[in-house]
Amino acid sequence: MALSPPTPAARPRRPVPAAALAPLLGFVVLLAAVFAVSYTAGAAAGPAAPGWHRTGGGGPGAPGGGAGGMGGMSGMGGS
Repeated sequence: MALSPPTPAARPRRPVPAAALAPLLGFVVLLAAVFAVSYTAGAAAGPAAPGWHRTGGGGPGAPGGGAGGMGGMSGMGGS
């Protein structure tokens, strides 16, 4: 009597060789290093535009934003 080949579910799993995981691990380490360097450079450079942040809810009618928040600019009516 002939034996049938084992089904894929019955085959024992072979462990993944360490040599196959080395490139993946190297990529993850390289990616983490690039993010760390970019974060450090950004923190050292500081904000891109100091003072350019919203103080209120936003929008043209909100305090501190849009044309309505330009106090102290009298005489700019164009006449």
